[in-house]
Amino acid sequence: MPLDQYYLLGRSGLRVSRLALGTMNFGTGGFHAAYGKTEDEVRPIFREYLDQGGNFLDTADFYTAGESETILGRLIAEANVRDRVVLTTKFTNSVDPGDPNAGGNGRKHMIRALEASLRRLGTDYVDLFLLHTWDRLTPVEEVVRTFDDLVRAGKIRYAGLSDVPAWYAARAQSIAEAHALTPMVNLQLPYSLVQREIETEHVPMGQSLGLGVTAWSPLAGGFLTGKYRDGGAGRLADPAAQTWTERDWQLLKPLDEVAGKLGVTMAQVAINWVATQPGMAAAIVGASSAGQLAKSMAALDFEIPAELRATLDEASAVPPASVYRMFTPGYQNWVVTPDLKIGDKPEGYAPAVRNW
Repeated sequence: MPLDQYYLLGRSGLRVSRLALGTMNFGTGGFHAAYGKTEDEVRPIFREYLDQGGNFLDTADFYTAGESETILGRLIAEANVRDRVVLTTKFTNSVDPGDPNAGGNGRKHMIRALEASLRRLGTDYVDLFLLHTWDRLTPVEEVVRTFDDLVRAGKIRYAGLSDVPAWYAARAQSIAEAHALTPMVNLQLPYSLVQREIETEHVPMGQSLGLGVTAWSPLAGGFLTGKYRDGGAGRLADPAAQTWTERDWQLLKPLDEVAGKLGVTMAQVAINWVATQPGMAAAIVGASSAGQLAKSMAALDFEIPAELRATLDEASAVPPASVYRMFTPGYQNWVVTPDLKIGDKPEGYAPAVRNW
């Protein structure tokens, strides 16, 4: 699956690469300054991604206090690829602590945030505009209507959501469908071998309602590279990062074994696993150098055999909690007797991708 093979994003006609380039470290300002890079440092990363055929770019107005958008806009113009790339940005976070309407998901801030992003990006439209985080306040109807107005105004091409409850995304999509408004085509969420909770509701919801899921942090903040193991002792060298559970640490062993059998790195296996999971439209990868990005992109150059994928699935499985246990195959035997052989649809009834 090289980056120059493109797939439809959700239930749309927008074609994107299976790996998106995350630009949270483009710039040295704001909250992300600790690991930010200058424009000259990220230019080779950006060019490497384009050279490999990648077209899916991800940023946000909050990243490096707006510098990410500014730098990305300049790099796009410099390479003359504005029409070729799928440019994604996000809004929600406050840009002025003294103004109650300078943050959140209300119509006033949505429009203000987009206008500011367009100026920084040096473009008159973005391909994909995402609500960055649920603010717990703004009526979902207001968000959906504003997305529709922005599409009609030609300032965005597609709409989507990031880091929201599954019920919220489902309600947004249902409102859009019921009123012939712009639908959501993308749902951006954290997903990795150590963080599979979205499989419970978000992923099947996206598959059912036409939202392609893009996974951020497929390496779990670098944990799945194995780099935090100190001399094989199996604990973080940095005492400030003690958030991993014993189950997470135990997962590194089978991940390392699978990588060894395939002759690739642990990081490449982890990225490949995410990118090829059901319902995943793309995995978002960042990099501190062009060389690191090249290694991440090589994660699509191989397939994980079924037996090795089963090893990873078993080691990383999250047991269903509470009411969700009622939806597992074992419990479903109480709903429909297994020997009745009731299924969904025959293979090929509704193919996900048409072969012309």
